[in-house]
Amino acid sequence: MKKIIRIIMISSVAFILTACSGKNSAVTETSFSEVNSENVSTSSKLTSETVSEDMEAVRDVFAMDTYMTVKAYGPQGDAAVEAAVEEINRLDALLSTGNEDSEVARINANNGGHFSEDGAILMERSLELYKSTGGVFDVAIYPVMKAWGFTDGNYRVPDDETLKSLLQLADPSLIEYDSSTADVNFEEKGVQIDFGGIAKGYTSSRIMDIYKEKGVTSGLVNLGGNAQVLGTKPDGSLWRVAVQSPDAEDEYLGVLETKDKAIITSGGYERYFEKDGVTYHHIIDPSTGYPAENGLISVTIVSADGTLADGLSTSLFVMGKDKAVDYWRTYSDEFDMILLTDDEQLYVSEGIKDSFTSGRDVNIVEKDD
Repeated sequence: MKKIIRIIMISSVAFILTACSGKNSAVTETSFSEVNSENVSTSSKLTSETVSEDMEAVRDVFAMDTYMTVKAYGPQGDAAVEAAVEEINRLDALLSTGNEDSEVARINANNGGHFSEDGAILMERSLELYKSTGGVFDVAIYPVMKAWGFTDGNYRVPDDETLKSLLQLADPSLIEYDSSTADVNFEEKGVQIDFGGIAKGYTSSRIMDIYKEKGVTSGLVNLGGNAQVLGTKPDGSLWRVAVQSPDAEDEYLGVLETKDKAIITSGGYERYFEKDGVTYHHIIDPSTGYPAENGLISVTIVSADGTLADGLSTSLFVMGKDKAVDYWRTYSDEFDMILLTDDEQLYVSEGIKDSFTSGRDVNIVEKDD
C-alpha cells in the first residue's frame, strides 16, 4: 500500500501532528491536497517576472521516514526552499540509523568513531539534555527501541530478561565523547546511539539558518510534526499554529499565535501497536524499558531552539506532569509548554498564556506556584 499524507489546509492554520507520527502540516488558504513518496512536487514555481514579497515557494518531500513541507516567501524563496530540501536530504543520509553507510550507523557498528560537525553538535546537545533531564533524554536508548520493533515496524513485546539486559547498554554514561576532537567511544560492546529524539528539531533549525542566509524573512518548515516558523507571515501578522488533539486528526487543542519559534508535539497516540489487548506506544521510559505511563497524553514545546524543543517534547512526556512543571520552572527562559493529561486537563505555561487560545478550560502554570 502506498503511504499517503493528507495535508489539511484551513484558514491559514498549521496543524501540528506528533513529532514521530510521520504525518505533515501546512499553512495555506485552500482545501485538501495529497502527496505521496512517489510524487514529490514543487507546489509553486517562481520566476523573476512573477515574484514578489508575498509570493511563496513550497516543496513537499519525504525524508527521515516522514512527510515534510518547506515554504518560504519573497524574491529568494525558491532558492531557499531548494537549499532547504538539499539540507534535509543531506542530514537524512548522515543521521539515519537504517542506512548502513550513514555516519551514525558506522559509529554504532564500530563501537565508536569520529563525528562530522553536525554529528558533534547533536552528540553534545544529547549529552547536555541527558544531564539536565536527569537521564530522561537517552541518546543510547536505540537497542531498547529495536527490541520493541519501533525501528523497523516488526512490533513485539520483549521479555523482562531481554529488557533488563538491554537497559544496561542504554546508558549514556558508557559513552566517552571528546568535544575537542569530536571522537566518540563506547565502553561496552552493543551500546548504540540514535539522534532521532532531536534530529528533526535540529534540521528545522538548520533550515531557518538557510532561510536567513538566503535573505528570506518569512517562512516555515514542518518535518512530520516538527514545525518551525521564521518571522511573521508576509502581511506582518503572526503565524497561527494549531496543536492537534489526540482525539482526531481534524481536531485541535488550541491555536498558538507566534513568530520565530519551533512548535513540536510528542504523544503516544500516533505510533503504537496492540498485543493481547494491551496498547504499547513508542515513547520509552529509559528507567523501565517500557512505554512511559506517567499521566500525559501529549506534550507541546515552544522554543526558539528547534533542537531543544524536539528533545524536550519527548523528555517531558516521560517525566509526567509534575516533574515536567518543575523542569519548566528551572528552564522557563528557554521554552514554554502545553501539556494534556490523561484526565483531559490542559496545562499551559504562563509565557504563552496570552498567545494560546483554546475551547477547553486552560490551567496556567506559573513560575512561582
